[in-house]
Order: sequence, then structure tokens, then C-alpha cells
Amino acid sequence: MGFAKFMAGPIGRGIRILAGVIVLAFALGLFGTVDSPLNIILAVVGVFLVLVGVFNVCVFAPLFGGPLMGKDVK
Repeated sequence: MGFAKFMAGPIGRGIRILAGVIVLAFALGLFGTVDSPLNIILAVVGVFLVLVGVFNVCVFAPLFGGPLMGKDVK
């Protein structure tokens, strides 16, 4: 449950948002074309990570017996 509390906190949310931005930048900038299947997958993962951080949802918390929403962890 400590992992879920960490990820629901401001540092965990910031890490998820930052990771999403990095993955999104990697997808859009490194491979050159956006129409590549790998770019599309990476872009979707990046957007997903940003949204999960912004809305404070921890998708791995239920695996550890915690709630899905970060506000319910505290």
C-alpha cells in the first residue's frame, strides 16, 4: 500500500506526468514520422501516462489491493 500512497502523492503524480511527456516527445520527435505504428503506440502510451497523472488514477494500485483513484488512497 506504500507504493499506492507514493503514486497518489504530488511526487508520484509528477513522475507520471513527466514520464508521459518524455514518452510523447520521444514518439513525436525521434522517429520523424507520426504514421509509424511504433510512434502511434508510444504517443498513446504518453498521452495515457499524462492523463493518469493529471486525474490521479493509479492503475497498478488495485493489483496491490488499493483503490483505483488516488484521492481514495489517503
